[in-house]
Amino acid sequence: MISIRAAVAEDAIAIAHVHFESWRTTYAGIMPDDYLAGLDETLRVKLWQEWLCGDTVVLVAEQRGEVVGFAHAGKNREAVESADAEVYSLYLLREAQGRGIGRALLKRAASVLQQKGFASLALWVLERNRSRMFYEKCGGRLANSRVIEIGGARLMEVAYWWPDLAMLSGED
Repeated sequence: MISIRAAVAEDAIAIAHVHFESWRTTYAGIMPDDYLAGLDETLRVKLWQEWLCGDTVVLVAEQRGEVVGFAHAGKNREAVESADAEVYSLYLLREAQGRGIGRALLKRAASVLQQKGFASLALWVLERNRSRMFYEKCGGRLANSRVIEIGGARLMEVAYWWPDLAMLSGED
């Protein structure tokens, strides 16, 4: 059974672990190997300790008491259509993928954002991310693209947009 809840400060280590492992598995063959090999899980813990004290939405998905995924969202950082909110990150451990957990996290994030007064949503994902079509299956519309640089590699990133959070959250 999966449960989704608001993250607390004590979740920083578990979230950082999911973040670290997800990058290593999701971006293998997309980002430079030396960049992925140089990722520092301890640094991620420190970042999550800071982010969990901020004014953003952080949700965790737990299975048998273990954090297997998370979503991080808040105010939109860059204009994408009319989106006023953004999912900054949504990651699952590889073994938790394909079970509806990502959809549940995205839906719950949309619901919480809607309760906070946001109306529409955007998110950026690497074009070569094999999980990218998940966002289209969840109703996201391809809205924009840009080139970013990570670890010395130029990568294409695409934005998805949901013009109405109520459609994504399942609320009227």
